[in-house]
Amino acid sequence: MYEWLKIFHLIFLICWFAGLFYLPRLFIYHVENIQNKESVEIFKKMELRLLKLIMNPAMIATWIFGIGLIHHVDLDTWLYVKICLVIILSGYHMYLGKIRKNLFNNLNCYSSKYLRYTNEIPTLLLVFIVILVVIKPF
Repeated sequence: MYEWLKIFHLIFLICWFAGLFYLPRLFIYHVENIQNKESVEIFKKMELRLLKLIMNPAMIATWIFGIGLIHHVDLDTWLYVKICLVIILSGYHMYLGKIRKNLFNNLNCYSSKYLRYTNEIPTLLLVFIVILVVIKPF
């Protein structure tokens, strides 16, 4: 059972991160093409579909299978730190939803430079999470 939980956890984690990496990129294209109404409408649809149809279900499934895995590992400090980082990652996910909603409602208060920096957050969290899981330093 443990192996199957880990397999599904990793599959959904990869799907979630694909969206976390791609959605801010769509926001950048959206903001940089704000004058082109046709492009903006396409980006709005792409952003909504990515968030609602891929990212949200992948995040939920990642959490479900991750919680299932907790019963098979020791509750060491590394796991608590990992859970804290995943909570921060989930908050970032929600923040992306807020950005999407603002852009959808034509409230463009984001520069492409800001969005580029924002796009680095999941990479940093991923690095720390993978290190914690593989090395288990605590």
